[in-house]
Amino acid sequence: MWQQNKYLWLLFLPCLIYYLIFRYAPMFGLVITFKDYNLFRGVWASDWVGFKYYRMFLENPDFLLLMKNTFVLGVMNLAFGFPAPIILALLLNEVRKAAFKRFVQTVSYLPHFISNVIVASMVIMFLSPTGGLINEMIVALGFEPINFMNEPGLFRGIYVLSEIWQHIGWETIIYLAALTAVDPQLYEAASIDGASRMRKLWHVTLPGISFAIVITLILNIGSVLEIGFEKVFLMQNPAIYETADIISTYVYRVGMEQGNFSYGAAIDLFMGIISLIFIYTANFISRRVSETSIW
Repeated sequence: MWQQNKYLWLLFLPCLIYYLIFRYAPMFGLVITFKDYNLFRGVWASDWVGFKYYRMFLENPDFLLLMKNTFVLGVMNLAFGFPAPIILALLLNEVRKAAFKRFVQTVSYLPHFISNVIVASMVIMFLSPTGGLINEMIVALGFEPINFMNEPGLFRGIYVLSEIWQHIGWETIIYLAALTAVDPQLYEAASIDGASRMRKLWHVTLPGISFAIVITLILNIGSVLEIGFEKVFLMQNPAIYETADIISTYVYRVGMEQGNFSYGAAIDLFMGIISLIFIYTANFISRRVSETSIW
């Protein structure tokens, strides 16, 4: 087997080395979640404290608020962000002019390559109450400017919209690739039967890419609580902590700013276990309902 597939193994080797060095080797550091880690004493010389930091997090007065903010923001991002690339892919699949289709694809892909720092800066600039494009339009219509970034109730919607704008084009690639595998003869047969475009979409296109949709959904459910740290951290401020303070930003404050590495690592591991439960449950339900699953 090795001799027959040696070149494939060589192609896979860099990926394997990457995951061993940057994914599996750092897992050794999880031991500090059970220790009162001291940077100068080192990992093994630090005192064992058992589940002290896990209990500390569960008993934290902000625990429920952090979990609620993280979960609500993740669910909103999943509810609105997951269907968006599917809809865009279906719309692009109906476009017959190749030049226009390529133009739309290129324009929608580009934001994905913009760093989160720039995207967050753009959002803050556009929504600024003094000179921001959105507020200039609001004032032109005769209304008072709105300080969007200081309104706790608006943060989640702003974040989700910025995520959709930034990643919708890139995530569409998966579904466009899946659409190329749909047998054209199925469309021809549907046309002969007198099916409308909506009927073709519902009975041919969507079933044809259902496997890609289900697998992507399972993976997204597993990452509901893994909201991107960078953009939230850059867009939040103390005035909107009641909706914008999530687990990852809290971990940054206690782990990096306060130097409590054991506490921060314990919270991160705790959330990782919950994410594993989510993805396992989603996979189990999918396997029972649709017979489509990751494993």
